[in-house]
Amino acid sequence: MRLPARDAHGFLLDRADWNEDVARVLAAEEGLRLAAAHWEILYLLREYHAAHEHAPAMRALVGLVRRRLGPDKGNSVYLLGLFPGSPARIAARIAGLPRPEHCL
Repeated sequence: MRLPARDAHGFLLDRADWNEDVARVLAAEEGLRLAAAHWEILYLLREYHAAHEHAPAMRALVGLVRRRLGPDKGNSVYLLGLFPGSPARIAARIAGLPRPEHCL
């Protein structure tokens, strides 16, 4: 599959180019195979971005997940297990969103 245009950090230039096949390829670049738990976070991020026009940084992401999915998922350990390294940045990239501000 040929990926849509991306910036120098691998983020899609146009959010509308995203689909689940693109997400799978982006995840594979991170060494991830997407499971239901990943999709839950990815779609939550896309919904958040549609409402707020930005991707949340880690602290905001944890709070969002806690409010929407409960405390068992709304914590940094859970998110690090799904998206090792920098969950907010990696999940945003896989979700086809811009890089979160203040995110390593």
